[in-house]
Amino acid sequence: MPESTEAMSRRSLLITGGAVATTVATTSGASALARGEAASQGSQSGDNADRARIDVHHHFTAPAWVDWAEREGLVRRQELPWWARWDLDSTLALMDRVGIATAVLNPTMQDRYRSAAQAREGLTVVFEALAALVASHPGRFAVLGPAVLDHPDVTTWALQHAFDKLGAVGVSVKANYNGIYLGDPSYDRFLAELDERATVLFTHPLDLPGGPPGVPTVPGIPNFMCDFLLDSTRAAVNLIRTRTLDRYPHLSVVLPHAGGFLPHIATRMKAFGSFCTPPLDAARVQDYLHRFYYDTAGPLAPSGTLVATAGADRILFGTDWPAASADIITGFTVPAVETDPVLTNRQRRGINRHNALRLMPTLKRT
Repeated sequence: MPESTEAMSRRSLLITGGAVATTVATTSGASALARGEAASQGSQSGDNADRARIDVHHHFTAPAWVDWAEREGLVRRQELPWWARWDLDSTLALMDRVGIATAVLNPTMQDRYRSAAQAREGLTVVFEALAALVASHPGRFAVLGPAVLDHPDVTTWALQHAFDKLGAVGVSVKANYNGIYLGDPSYDRFLAELDERATVLFTHPLDLPGGPPGVPTVPGIPNFMCDFLLDSTRAAVNLIRTRTLDRYPHLSVVLPHAGGFLPHIATRMKAFGSFCTPPLDAARVQDYLHRFYYDTAGPLAPSGTLVATAGADRILFGTDWPAASADIITGFTVPAVETDPVLTNRQRRGINRHNALRLMPTLKRT
């Protein structure tokens, strides 16, 4: 879909998010970083899984794509949010600092194309960059295929390229497109293609539909603070309401940021599901809560409710790099897992690595 300057500013909210988060980390002082690093160093066990983490929530903006998109007039380099200025050196430094063995790369800004032909050209640049990166750093990076749902034929081509040539371990898609949420029948062709490949679908939120792009819904509260989480929650509830995982039983869905508000409204959904159209029964809600996967990016809050709702074996380690800064990841994201009193060491090893390998076994071959 073509993206206006206003839509570009919508993504710039993440600049504010990173700035606010960095301020929190800075004002917490060295003690926050010390707690994070001590937690990471002090939790090593058995198979040393904390030094072999798999990061399933890693945003990737190919520098070569930025060069191409600027020539095409799709972006202005000086106006790009800082998280779109991805570079290899700082990425590897962060990965080594917190023991990330493999990062699963999610290509960003793939909804800026003005035509199907331009989308195919831009994706070709992305795929070439991904192929070169994976080849030059064996085992460090895996790939998610991008979807450009405004151009279904291009998406079909992109999925074939991502899986058959790049060995993609999943696909990334936004929680809603133009206010239409995952689970709507308009997604059926796309989901059928994914189901045929038994694909893992990673969702990601943005602003809630209906408001001016880039403008806080509540003055003074950046949209990433609350609205992003509601965006993910709406998508998850709609997937439950429309029985999407029953219609596409080979599809696995990963919800970011611990599922947004979903685990916290589980009982509410069971109690009041009859008011939905069609009605939701408590058994179906319970079933779907255990079928989704949830990542730790955000960072993860104390996980008692999530573990009780879904099970620790459905939680995957994620950082949100580079939208989340290195200080946030070392000072908050990693300690959130490593010091959580609810989790056992075995569960931590699962979250750090083994749950992702079970969900995406091709990661073993990266």
